[in-house]
Amino acid sequence: MNYNFSYWEKTTFFSADIIIVGSGIVGLTAAIALKQGNPKLNVLVLERGFLPSGASTKNAGFACFGSISELIEQEKTSGTEGLYALIKRRWNGLQKLRQLLGDKPIDFNCFGGFELFKKEDEELTSLCVSKISHFNALIGDIVGKKAFSEAHEKISSFGFNHISALIQNQFEGQIDTGKMMRALINKATALGIQILNSCEVENFEQNADGQVHIKTQQGGFKCKKLIFANNAFISSFFKDLDVKPGRGQVIITKPIPALKIKGTFHYDKGYYYFRNIDHRILFGGGRNLDFKTEETTIFGHTEKIQQSLSAILKDIILPNTAFEIDYSWSGIMAFGNQLEPIIKEIEPDVFCAVRCNGMGVAIGSQTGQDIADLVLSTF
Repeated sequence: MNYNFSYWEKTTFFSADIIIVGSGIVGLTAAIALKQGNPKLNVLVLERGFLPSGASTKNAGFACFGSISELIEQEKTSGTEGLYALIKRRWNGLQKLRQLLGDKPIDFNCFGGFELFKKEDEELTSLCVSKISHFNALIGDIVGKKAFSEAHEKISSFGFNHISALIQNQFEGQIDTGKMMRALINKATALGIQILNSCEVENFEQNADGQVHIKTQQGGFKCKKLIFANNAFISSFFKDLDVKPGRGQVIITKPIPALKIKGTFHYDKGYYYFRNIDHRILFGGGRNLDFKTEETTIFGHTEKIQQSLSAILKDIILPNTAFEIDYSWSGIMAFGNQLEPIIKEIEPDVFCAVRCNGMGVAIGSQTGQDIADLVLSTF
């Protein structure tokens, strides 16, 4: 294919020491860490979308490390020591993100997080309440104080219906992920990192010249090291990796006068989540209603989940408040049988940092740092 590129374009834009596929949290923090570790490196980021495509700017912006019911399930998978390591990673990742960008540029607010329990879920409520002291003791040296406590008295102040119990996490916060991404882009470009959008990678191959050659619809690129930081979309290149996509559908209301709700909220074992933003309610989740359909890399929404989100908003979250849904969107997350991200060299000079398991805001910056450290050690 004749791309009609000039000599100047070919010699300036299409080769680098390191190319990163994906310009989300992991990809850009990896690029920044690489340049900070070795300022002489030429680092290029290729992004398939006009904006980051996966979930980095499509999530709910929760700065959290897990609700009680989620941690109970995760402890079954990882064991107590493994869960401790996971929470430490999530906590350190959140602090790293805040230190890297600052709280004001990402609009970080620590209003606290709350898990809601329905009246009919007495068994789950009792179990979660009984585990408060266990998890406070487990993570006490990570966060410094007791994180979880019962907060049933706040139910009426929020105006919830059919809710009999609340468990609060005083350390849970929220960010504006659009502002976060803009801050990451500004920091990356200030370091001389090149980001090319609307440049989807089609395939790659190791070449006899010792470099990795990458084919895109915009032309061919080459590099010494290639990093995949495209989370669920990596399955197009490496089908044997333990990575499955999970679509998250989200709706947002129009502004609501005198909105009582402030904070980040988890419901139904974390499968639903909502928060306040600009006097609106942002509400997402429901993939547990149809796991098979939501295991996709195709953006969109389904009537089943959209109806569920609307019904819960009306019946439980805003039962006595008039509201209108403004619009909806979706994001693509990546999940696996193990909760830790995959950070490794897959092939010679080809690396990956993927599978955030729905915790990209918490672990993305640390994952980016970890893959950067691994790649730097190979030079």
